[in-house]
Amino acid sequence: MSSDPWGRVDETGTVYVRTADGEQVVGSWQAGTPEEALAYFERKYEGLVVEIGLLERRVRTTDLSAKDATAAIDHLRRQVDEHHAVGDLDALRKRLDQLVTDVEARREERKAQKARQSDEARQSKEKLVAEAEELAASEQWRAAGERLRALVDTWKGLPRLDRKADDELWHRFSHARSAFSKRRKAHFASLDAQREEARKTKEKLVSEAEALSGSTDWGPTAARYRELMADWKAAGRAQREHEDDLWNRFRGAQDIFFQARSEVFAERDAEQRENLTRKEELVAEAEKLLPVSDLKAARAAFRSVNERWEAIGHVPRDARPKIEGRMHAVERAIQESEEAEWRRTNPEARARAAGLTGQLQDAVDKLQKQIDAARAAGNDAKADKLGRELEGRQALLDQALKGLEEFGG
Repeated sequence: MSSDPWGRVDETGTVYVRTADGEQVVGSWQAGTPEEALAYFERKYEGLVVEIGLLERRVRTTDLSAKDATAAIDHLRRQVDEHHAVGDLDALRKRLDQLVTDVEARREERKAQKARQSDEARQSKEKLVAEAEELAASEQWRAAGERLRALVDTWKGLPRLDRKADDELWHRFSHARSAFSKRRKAHFASLDAQREEARKTKEKLVSEAEALSGSTDWGPTAARYRELMADWKAAGRAQREHEDDLWNRFRGAQDIFFQARSEVFAERDAEQRENLTRKEELVAEAEKLLPVSDLKAARAAFRSVNERWEAIGHVPRDARPKIEGRMHAVERAIQESEEAEWRRTNPEARARAAGLTGQLQDAVDKLQKQIDAARAAGNDAKADKLGRELEGRQALLDQALKGLEEFGG
């Protein structure tokens, strides 16, 4: 008979293993010595030790599922319980029991982690839904559309929730995207209609602008072009493929007209500047007639100057008031000389002036006598009153005498 601390072989070749519950039969060995029998079953024990060690490492370091780990533990436990090995089987049972505890702990940890991930995923999806619903009312069509597409990609990267919760959130998310797409489609349909209307309006404006491009009715046509430009701006933008072409035609028609007008105005401005030079020479000639010494000669000379003045065309508008003002000043001076000469030589006016002067002189003389009489009588109050009346009559007399002098005395 042969034995070691964990097992023995009896004289019949039966192999036993020692456990906490007493000896257990391992098997029968008839092929060799008892030592060889023990060595064989000890190797089987070492094999179990290695397998359990490998399973412990897999549980600690890999993502081995709880289900697979439990199946492997049960398989090893059956081998230990069948007592087909010699060694410390109780120690192996304790290690397997610890593995069961570790696997269960890993199961609970993963369950809690999954719950946390699920909660985080729910919160993330709720935020995505809230943002999508806010974007659904946006009119920033391009930016909002791009953001909604990015939200879809983010959604796809999140874990699924339970079916009911996931379906409810997805329904809200999808509804928000659909609402935005519907509004955007309606907006661009309306915009397309507006742009088509703008295109038609601008086609008409271009046709009129092109028809006016050859006009030489400078003022009214330029005014009409300004109106057309205001109508163009009010019409809004046409489709991109039409807008630039219409604008080039519209602008081109205006350029033709305004270029032609500029050329004509440049020629006219040069002519008017020449006219101004000639009129400045004439007005200088007219101003030499002042002051008037010979009315008849001055009148004839001014008539000659004025005839030549009238034969000259327009001058630049900004120079017109000054040059015409100088000419009118000479004309007024000659007219005033004519009026003074007429008053001086008019017999009827002279007679009326002389008569008035005589009447005023008589009145002054009469008042002076009355004043002297009142003074002599000692009536100073009456004399003072008559004196004030005399002052008024004397002023009228002085004025009448001055007018009589204009008739030559």
